[in-house]
Amino acid sequence: MANGKREAMGKGIRALLSDIGETPNTSSVGSLSGRSKGIGEVLNIPILEIKVNPFQPRVEFDDEKLEELAESIRIHGVVQPLTVRREPSGKIELIAGERRLRASKLAGLLEVPCYVRNANDQESLEIALIENIQREDLNALEVGRSYERLIEECSLTHEELSQRIGKKRATISNYLRLLKLPPDVQNALSDQRISMGHARALAGLEDVLLQLDLLHEILSDNLSVREVERRIASLAKRKPKAKNKKKSPSFKAMEEKLSSQWSTRVRLNQKANGSGEMSVYFHNEEDLQRILDLLQ
Repeated sequence: MANGKREAMGKGIRALLSDIGETPNTSSVGSLSGRSKGIGEVLNIPILEIKVNPFQPRVEFDDEKLEELAESIRIHGVVQPLTVRREPSGKIELIAGERRLRASKLAGLLEVPCYVRNANDQESLEIALIENIQREDLNALEVGRSYERLIEECSLTHEELSQRIGKKRATISNYLRLLKLPPDVQNALSDQRISMGHARALAGLEDVLLQLDLLHEILSDNLSVREVERRIASLAKRKPKAKNKKKSPSFKAMEEKLSSQWSTRVRLNQKANGSGEMSVYFHNEEDLQRILDLLQ
């Protein structure tokens, strides 16, 4: 990353996190017992006294990497203090550092160093989200969900978010579009069966049925991102076929919902008297069995 971009991102994060970016008073290390607040200090806090952050945006933790971090903690200790806040009730709540907390438990630690700061619910949410966004091992959907929560729950515009995290607005928009993909495409992205490039290309299609068809082709034919983009461009050039009867928005919505739930193309055709038929597409015998299992 260029120095200019790194500096811009650093300024944005410091502006959001305020004093969390400053060096804490490491000379004040001790237990919370006997202290009224401990704000702005690094204290050794018993692990059992720390509540997990309810705003934690990260939902997936790699067990193998957690064990690697735990082994490092056994040897070197917790290098970077966790960030916590004291609730009005006196309880200690984690703001940032759940991965370090989990690894510390695996390492058998009874207490961990924590930087105690003053933060309300919204500040706690912003700090947790920003810290997670900056992690390199976060998957694309987790990043997108973090962006969405910052925008919705912290009342940020795309421009304000761009300035806070040092990312272009187009980058933010690309991640947010991933959240509109059907569940099967999102699962394939989370499981790394398709790449961010594949998912971004599929997000450019408005038709859920086409997204699912292309997903099957990507998985079965091992299509590259360029091949997917070419197929999408080819689809865009085709003229839509004339239809005898235009389907109502509700029927179209039902088709898309069933297609998304079953991860295949579903067509609904209704006759004038109200009766009709449903067509379910399958790619091969294995795919047919998968659909039958779902129906059962």
